[in-house]
Amino acid sequence: MQLLRDKIIHNSQIVSDQILRVDSFINHMIDPNVMLEIGREFARRFSDAKITKVLTVEASGIAVGLTTAMALNVPLLFAKKKMPSTLQQNYYLSNIHSFTKNESVDIYVAKQYLSCHDRVLIVDDFLARGEALKGLTQLVKQAGAELVGVGIVIEKVFQGGGKNLRDSGVRIESLIKIKSLEGGKLQLEE
Repeated sequence: MQLLRDKIIHNSQIVSDQILRVDSFINHMIDPNVMLEIGREFARRFSDAKITKVLTVEASGIAVGLTTAMALNVPLLFAKKKMPSTLQQNYYLSNIHSFTKNESVDIYVAKQYLSCHDRVLIVDDFLARGEALKGLTQLVKQAGAELVGVGIVIEKVFQGGGKNLRDSGVRIESLIKIKSLEGGKLQLEE
């Protein structure tokens, strides 16, 4: 994923020792060429998994999810952060804490779209402490579906979320791994 790596090196901004800003090409303004490559790469890495659905959380995961679902030729399902009046009582519910926004929110998925027959790939833009992934994983478990893996665009390894999830048996494929942002320096794993 040289295109993604180059974008991160040349177009990201280090906000602090914990936060990398990539909103000029991933999660505010989207570079469609980068996003298409991301989707194709996740589809390649999980080509043997017989995925039936791609799951993400709104809003910044949707672009990653859509290109991945398109490359896999399966539906994209995204967890909503506000309960629509149309859900009533037919939904799965989990809670996630956003590190970037420093807030907890409930997330919802309609039961009619996620079942015990699904083989689910979760995708998201960032993995820091793993809170969003834990919440999405809970939705998959509630449905009795099978989690086949997780695709992450950028993993901040130094925040530990990936290690904890891998230790619990979750297959995680991260396209870019950041070792450190300390001192305003971006250090990527090779």
